Amino acid sequence: MKKLFTFILAVLLTATTFAQAPEKMSYQAVIRDGAGALVTNQVVGMQISILQTTATGTVVYKENQTPTTNVNGLVTLEIGTGTVLSGNFTTIDWSSGPSFIKTETDPTGGTSYTIAGTSQLLSVPYALQAKKAENGISTAQANEIAANTLKVGYTDALVSDNDHVVANTLKVGYTDALVSANDHVVANTAKVGAITGTATGQMQYWNGTAWVIVAVGTTGQRLTNLNGVPIWIDNDTNIDPTSGLMWQDITSATGKIWMDRNLGASQVATSSNDADAYGDLYQWGRAADGHESRTSSTTATLATSDTPGHGDFITNSSLADWRSSQNDNLWQGVSGTNNPCPSGYRLPTEVEWENELTSWDSNNSAGAFASPLKLPVAGYRFYSSGSLYNLGSIGYYWSSTVSGTYSKYLYFSSNAGISSLNRAHGFSVRCLKD
Repeated sequence: MKKLFTFILAVLLTATTFAQAPEKMSYQAVIRDGAGALVTNQVVGMQISILQTTATGTVVYKENQTPTTNVNGLVTLEIGTGTVLSGNFTTIDWSSGPSFIKTETDPTGGTSYTIAGTSQLLSVPYALQAKKAENGISTAQANEIAANTLKVGYTDALVSDNDHVVANTLKVGYTDALVSANDHVVANTAKVGAITGTATGQMQYWNGTAWVIVAVGTTGQRLTNLNGVPIWIDNDTNIDPTSGLMWQDITSATGKIWMDRNLGASQVATSSNDADAYGDLYQWGRAADGHESRTSSTTATLATSDTPGHGDFITNSSLADWRSSQNDNLWQGVSGTNNPCPSGYRLPTEVEWENELTSWDSNNSAGAFASPLKLPVAGYRFYSSGSLYNLGSIGYYWSSTVSGTYSKYLYFSSNAGISSLNRAHGFSVRCLKD
C-alpha cells in the first residue's frame, strides 16, 4: 500500500556576530508518514524553491538536497548550499515584496516528490537583506547619495534661493587649508570673495555690510575695540567705554595729571587754533547728554531737575542758569553729580587753574598752547542764543568752583585770567585726574 508522508517545517535565521551576513538560510522539517509515524534515520530527497509576490509566483531560486532524518524524524539543512537548479541565492532581492518557500519531499531519497507545501516568509530574512543593502540602503539610494540628486540636507527654499548650492562655484565656506587638504575640492584660484591685503599684519573685520581691512599697528601697540571697530593703540592710551573718547595722561608743570585733550576732541592740539582739538562745549553742571555737541538743537524751556531728559542746548535770556532753580552742588569732585569726565577724573577747581596759569611761559593763548596741556582757543556757545563765538581766538574753560549765581572759568587770548560767568554758557572742559 502506498504510504503518504507529511511534514512540519520551520525556517530559522539566526543572527550572528559575523561582519558578513551568511549566504544561506537554516531550515528544519519533521517528516511523518500517512499514519502520523515519524520517518526516522532515513535519507529523503528534497527540492526547495523561493517564490516572490504570491504562493504561486515567480520562482527566483531553486535547489535540491538529500538530508537524513534523525531519530525524531527531523531533517536539518541550509538553503543556499544545495545543488542549484535555477537562480542565485545571494542575489535574491528580499525587499521586492512577499517571499514564499516551497518544499517538495521524496521519502525514498529520490526526486519523485510526493509531499509538497508552501509557506510565506512572514519576516524578511533581515541579515540577508542587510547584506544586500550593505548600510541599509538600496543601490539606487546609494547612487542618489553619491550625486546628492535628492539634495540631502537642503530645503526647497535653500535650493531655490541659492544658484550656487549645486556646484558651489563660489567655493563658499572653503579656506585654503581645506582646499589643499582635500583632493576633491577645486581650488578657488580666482580668490572670489577675498579681500587682497597690501601689507604684512593686516586684518579684516565685518562692519555689518562688508569686510574692512584694519591698518597695521606698530611695535608695542595693543589691539582694542572701539564702538565695534578694532583699532591699534599705544599701551598708555586710555579709552572711555561710554563715550569712546581716547586720551593719554600728561603731567603739567604743577605735578598734576591731566587728560591730554579737551572732552569731545578727536586729537591733541597741533596748534592753538586746531579745530580737531576744540572738543565739545558744556553748560556748567550738565552731564554729557548730547547738549555739548556744537551742533545740538536749542530750547528755551528751562530744566526743572539736574537731568533735563533731552540733549538740547538750553538758552536763557534772563536767569544765569539752564535750571529754573540753581544747584551749586553739581560737578563737585570725581563722584559729583553730572560729572562729565571719565571715571577717576574731574573738573579742576579755580585754584588749580590759577596754579597752571602761573606756570605758563606767557600769560596768553600762546602760553596756554605751549604748556603741557596744549590748550586750544576753542571759542564758546552763547547762553541766550546757542550761537558760537570767538572760535580760533579765545579759549574758555570751566572750573568746578561756584561764584554766587555764576561759576568760575579760565580764559585766554591776548591775555589770560580767571573770571566768572553765566552757567548757561557753553565752555570747554579739560579733566584732571583725581
